[in-house]
Amino acid sequence: MTVQVDIWLRGNNFATTEAIEGVAREPRTWADADVRMVLEGMLRAMHKLKHPDEAERTIALRGLSWIVNPFDEGGVVIAIEITLGAAIAGPFDIEKNALEAMIERVLARPAAPPSASVH
Repeated sequence: MTVQVDIWLRGNNFATTEAIEGVAREPRTWADADVRMVLEGMLRAMHKLKHPDEAERTIALRGLSWIVNPFDEGGVVIAIEITLGAAIAGPFDIEKNALEAMIERVLARPAAPPSASVH
């Protein structure tokens, strides 16, 4: 599945739409690993827009502000904000409370040892 993410970098007055590839399941059947892939993909896309010539860096899911909001035409979106800017992914056909619970679990359990890169 391809996930669309709209990104606004601080200092810009426009948004850019990027795609996150590789999420294997549809949102209604997501597991925590799928949610982790979406969140990391959102941060990775933001970093790539700001620093297009840099190599890919380790993503640390800490220090970000997030919310799951209903989307006007149905489903929900994930919105995150960091010092670099903001990103909104979706809409996703999944129950809001279930997605919020998965995000909380993912953020509570780091996937890798801490790195020097904080997002």
